[in-house]
Amino acid sequence: MANAFVAAFEILSFGAIIVLIVLGLGIIASMMGIFNFAQGEFVLLGAYITYLAYAKGLPIWAGMVAAPFVVGALGFVLEALIIRRFYAAPIVAMLGTYALGLIIREAVRGLIGGFYLTVPEPIGGSIDFGTIHISAWRFTIIVITLLVMAGCYLLLSRTSFGLRMRATLENPALARASGISTPLMYGATFAFGSALAGLAGALIVPVFSLYADLGLRFLIQGFVAVMVGGVGSFIGPVAGAGVIGTLSAALPWIMAPVVADVLVFVLAIVFIKFRPQGLIAGKGV
Repeated sequence: MANAFVAAFEILSFGAIIVLIVLGLGIIASMMGIFNFAQGEFVLLGAYITYLAYAKGLPIWAGMVAAPFVVGALGFVLEALIIRRFYAAPIVAMLGTYALGLIIREAVRGLIGGFYLTVPEPIGGSIDFGTIHISAWRFTIIVITLLVMAGCYLLLSRTSFGLRMRATLENPALARASGISTPLMYGATFAFGSALAGLAGALIVPVFSLYADLGLRFLIQGFVAVMVGGVGSFIGPVAGAGVIGTLSAALPWIMAPVVADVLVFVLAIVFIKFRPQGLIAGKGV
């Protein structure tokens, strides 16, 4: 019984991590029509900023709070200078963002010297239920993920900012005629998705450590999760992240991890083949 509970918790916590990473990627893909292949490196930057705060003797929480704002600001600048020129050519946008990600990844590799650097968990220890022990920090990640999901949904669907954002991305000409600054809204959307990636990196670095390929590990899973969930809605990528995260965490308990990784991608490819619109398809949030 205890082992089953621990296994379920590990599956849930890894699923929460994937959801947190996919949120930003899904918002950019669903609302802007492009896949940001630098999203994994934005996760890496969030992790690196948290490490810098720790290395400078600042509280780890300070780095975690700063990470989404710094990465979001960088995303806003990159969208204005580079990404904006690719909206009419999604394939070129994928190649362009991949190149940006490669630059960021190799820059971080040079800064950390190719080492694996550790950051302690801000909330250490475990939560005990009799003979069952679960990580307090992983439990915190689950709670934060739920709060971020609820906050994102309310922001995009229940606020005037979310309304302006959706109007800009669904009908830019009409939005401009209504007095909405469409360049500003495009930049804000990309910055918001980037900030979520920075937050994800800040939260997971105590679990996975800091290394140059940290974001690459989750980029592929995030891309597959968005495709499985469906582009064009808020719920779709989140649902896809739940499916991919659950499979990725559950299958290694019953088979070799390498075989499990391959099987997850095979199942995803087969699913997309027969249902290319994903689990939940839509035109907007």
